[in-house]
Amino acid sequence: MRFLRVLPLVLIALARPLPAQEPAPDLHTIEMIGTPDLRRFGGTAFLVPPESPFTAPVTANGVHRWQVSLRLDSLPDPRLLGEYGTYVAWAAPPSLSPMVRLGAVSWPGLNTPVETTLAHDVAFNRFTLFLSVEADSAPAEPRGPFVLRGLSPSMRMGEAHMVQASSAPSEHAHHHADDGWVMPPAHPRASMMYMPGLDGMTPDATPWLPAATEDPATLPHVRPRELLEPADGDTIRLEAAPARRRVRGRDIVMYAFNGQQPGPLVHVRQGMTVHVNFVNRTELPTAVHWHGIRLDNRFDGVPHVTQDPVMPGDSFHYEIPFPDAGIYWYHPHHREDIQQDLGLYGNLLVRDAASGGWSPVHHEQVVMLDDLLLGDDGLIPFGAERTTHALMGRFGNVLLVNGEPAPSYALDVQKGAVVRFFFTNVANTRTFNVSFPNARMKVVGTDIGRYEEEAWVESVVIAPAERYVVDVAFDSAGSIPMLNRVQAIDHTFGIFFEEEDTLGVVNVSEAPATPDYASGFDRLRRHTDVVEDVARYREHFEREPDLTLTLTMKDEGLPFPLVALMRLDTLFFNPVEWSGTMPMMDWLPTSNEVTWTLRDEATGLENEDITWQFEVGDLVRIRLINDRHTLHAMAHPIHIHGQRFLVLDVNGRPTRNHAWKDTVLVPVGGVVELLLEVTNPGMWMIHCHIAEHLEAGMKTIFAVTPP
Repeated sequence: MRFLRVLPLVLIALARPLPAQEPAPDLHTIEMIGTPDLRRFGGTAFLVPPESPFTAPVTANGVHRWQVSLRLDSLPDPRLLGEYGTYVAWAAPPSLSPMVRLGAVSWPGLNTPVETTLAHDVAFNRFTLFLSVEADSAPAEPRGPFVLRGLSPSMRMGEAHMVQASSAPSEHAHHHADDGWVMPPAHPRASMMYMPGLDGMTPDATPWLPAATEDPATLPHVRPRELLEPADGDTIRLEAAPARRRVRGRDIVMYAFNGQQPGPLVHVRQGMTVHVNFVNRTELPTAVHWHGIRLDNRFDGVPHVTQDPVMPGDSFHYEIPFPDAGIYWYHPHHREDIQQDLGLYGNLLVRDAASGGWSPVHHEQVVMLDDLLLGDDGLIPFGAERTTHALMGRFGNVLLVNGEPAPSYALDVQKGAVVRFFFTNVANTRTFNVSFPNARMKVVGTDIGRYEEEAWVESVVIAPAERYVVDVAFDSAGSIPMLNRVQAIDHTFGIFFEEEDTLGVVNVSEAPATPDYASGFDRLRRHTDVVEDVARYREHFEREPDLTLTLTMKDEGLPFPLVALMRLDTLFFNPVEWSGTMPMMDWLPTSNEVTWTLRDEATGLENEDITWQFEVGDLVRIRLINDRHTLHAMAHPIHIHGQRFLVLDVNGRPTRNHAWKDTVLVPVGGVVELLLEVTNPGMWMIHCHIAEHLEAGMKTIFAVTPP
């Protein structure tokens, strides 16, 4: 097993400023300042994501969780401040209630620096850190005086917005332009930022909807997906064509595979090969990408890279092997922002070749999560020549589960039932945070198979293109909702508010489920086969990165009023943009004005000018840095075609529990390091899986040659 050492172009590297190697300090550090009597004492608190299966850990209601590490210059002898013996750290929201104890901070002695990681996490949107001096290390609430304090980065929001921005007129929410564009509706709970000059502006593109939109009655209604269980070597027919779906009392024209949304669910065994005859009956060129599957490069489905686009009326034959167990999906890779959003997606579930890989469950559910952007008259148009929503992506205002508008999803189970959910996020830009109140959840797998060890979770954070396998025990009778709970930001006033959407419901009857799987569910299984597989790579977990990609953005030609409004938000960026609370600012920018960029820090080359070349057998450590210094920084789900990787480190915190992945979410201002196992020759893509970011340039191709 070899690993790659890349020798940078030294002259270019010396001419360029060195990239940040750590998380953005203004988003991940807090200056701790002494009270007036103790001004000479102080230091820094560092916010690090706690150990989690997710790169952006949150609570069940979507509040980001942080582990706090303190690095203080020194502290005074607590005995000099009264009858005290130790220090205790606390956190509180702006209301100062509740005051949450984070842990004791021992005093090492006068003029001795203090370095400690606090025992408990912080989970407030905005908060102040305090350090009090106490008689003992375990008070339930502060009793002694505070000696240090510091404000979270999110506390910077608010004042600038309230002074410089005002709310838009209410009639602006459903503005109809003369050129055929329809502005997306305003968010129902967020104030719309407004400045003179934005009235009447529309995207620099021609509005586009499927040709049959004027008469959807001519099309068949979409059908629920069907299960296909082909044998090894069988051939499947897959046809993409327009279809009709009823949403909010209106018939709208979408696309469907075989008339189904989602497309057919394909069940196969690891090691099998299936052939697919694909036919394009849409009006757009297209192709089918088999997301996450390590297949022959010529069947990867990337137009102009691995194949010519499949033109309307034409067909293409794919040969799909399944070397790895896991949950995968298929979707277009040409104008993905349109075709995927219109419903062209489906799942492939690949079982372990040997039985017994998963623990037993009563039910299995394959669930695809999506959203759709509607106005009063139906779908908000797309851009014909180029993508709209190029800054933040096209957030929808209707959530979909398996193609149906939420909360239509329903499952009936018995009390004590254990259900395995295979979740896939197929939304253009939305990250979901899924939970089941009053039901226990554990993550058991992700993109390409199982974790080394199962893990209890409150919720599941699923970025676009990611997949997670989650076991849920329904111990109590009643109706248990499946919720998406996140923290949105009203950018006008710089405040957080909770969004809660019911995706569906699990109806639990009083009758007990049989057989009883409770004892198996209660145990967090450690999968020795996965541990042994990952162990082969552990010697590479500590070495320096071979390559560094900075994820950033350039803007040119955006309207001045829009830029002025967007700059108000640069004081703070949430690690994940959870909700489309700025519909006009989302809608106006196109890929003419916005270029999302992957930059190779060794050479300065960007996007498709990057010339990475690997050889089968290479192990490549890649550092991904999400630049927060852009007009509107976003979390990026980065997908690597044709290979698999392990996430090694998130913001300096080593990953302890590994699973093979093909997509990873890099939070705003964050640093994620991964180990890429190169096994598959060909020309392969790396890109952001926010569909509008991909269409706005955020992609590159790397070459893999045989050994």
